[in-house]
Amino acid sequence: MTALLHGVFRGNWRAEISSLRRSLRVRLLLGTLLWITIALVTAGFVLTSYFREYAASQFEKAAQIHLDQLAASFDLNAQGVPVLRTPMTDPRFLRPLSGLYWQVNDASGTDLMRSRSLWDNVLAVPGDQLANGELHVHAIRGSGGEDLMVVERTVHIADRPGQHWRLVVAADVHELNHTVGDWTKRLILFLLLLFVSLASAAVAQVLIGLAPLRALQTALKRLSGGPLRRLEGDFPQEVQPLINDFNSVLDHSVRVVKRARTEAGDIAHAIKTPLAVMANAAEHDRNASGPAGELAGLVADQVSTLQKQVEWRLRRARAAATTEAPSISTPIEPVVTQLVRVMERIHVERGLRFDVRITPEDLCFRGEAQDLQEILGNLMDNACKWAKLLVCVHVSVVERKLTIMVDDDGPGLNPDQREAVMQRGIRLDEQVPGSGLGLAIAKDLVSLYEGQITLSESPLGGLSAIVKF
Repeated sequence: MTALLHGVFRGNWRAEISSLRRSLRVRLLLGTLLWITIALVTAGFVLTSYFREYAASQFEKAAQIHLDQLAASFDLNAQGVPVLRTPMTDPRFLRPLSGLYWQVNDASGTDLMRSRSLWDNVLAVPGDQLANGELHVHAIRGSGGEDLMVVERTVHIADRPGQHWRLVVAADVHELNHTVGDWTKRLILFLLLLFVSLASAAVAQVLIGLAPLRALQTALKRLSGGPLRRLEGDFPQEVQPLINDFNSVLDHSVRVVKRARTEAGDIAHAIKTPLAVMANAAEHDRNASGPAGELAGLVADQVSTLQKQVEWRLRRARAAATTEAPSISTPIEPVVTQLVRVMERIHVERGLRFDVRITPEDLCFRGEAQDLQEILGNLMDNACKWAKLLVCVHVSVVERKLTIMVDDDGPGLNPDQREAVMQRGIRLDEQVPGSGLGLAIAKDLVSLYEGQITLSESPLGGLSAIVKF
């Protein structure tokens, strides 16, 4: 059971995937959203990288300004001890472990002076050689494990040419990283909002852009299920050539059908008249004695069979031509109303009641009115013959199929009898008038229109004939 369910779900999933692949709307949306995503992700990385570089450059420039101020204030007192003539202006140099530090080392790397912010700590800078005034930038780790960016420079004093000192300014990069991180979060939020906005615009664009195709689909449904003969509507100029070509095909189909009807009528006229003459002659001599009477009876029977075949073939050709012309359709409600009036007159002594429901009222049959009349007429006539009081005719659309139901409250049929009455010439009760061809003719016509007819038990207790196209 589990394997069966798994196979069903897997089959449904594959069918859905295949349907999505064929959807133009899905392709456009996925392509647009993919491109928007790639563009925004790339923009996010590029902007973040540029901002990080800019912030780092500004951070380094700020450290250089502090270094320049330190160099300008640096001097030696009378005993040759390094001093600062003016204190550093940034108050962070006075707050312990504030993240901004300065330090003065001698040539051997021993610290001689340092900011109060260092407290008891010492900046351990690399022991590289610096030319006079040359600026070096290092990344070191502080005594507390924090990451520091260090800028340093060697200075000389004119009256002490043999000595030099290294001035060092260090800043904690935590503030830089925090600034970049905050910028990244804001950028991500902005890009997400931009993605939602662009995605909404893409969806709207696809829906609006494909709206003419939905209008075309609606027009085609009206064409196949309504009285329209051509595609009508206000379509974009890109689609209009297709509409024009399609209407040309429809016009050609209508001409073909008309020509087929004319030819069928000509053939019927050409054949029926000789057959009628032969039938009359045969009937005249049927009662004669001897071989002439036998020959006349044989000819009369064969001519009758030939006449039925001609009628059937002509009707089949007409129906086949109609099904190939999608613009031909017949409103159902007038046909049913006319047939009800006919049945009421035929069975006036029975006092039958008719319950007709057509939902919606403008339903149409995609075919000739004569064929619909013959199908419904045979089904309704059969129902009237067996009904006690009530015959119901319900027409609706069920699962996208035109469904016609004809029910009666008569005795009904068992399953074996239902199969038998669909055969030509089969009659279950010889006392009821008829030829036994009505249901068979209806079945043949329905099959020509690629429909199905089934017989089942009616909710009224009798027989239910259901036709689906």
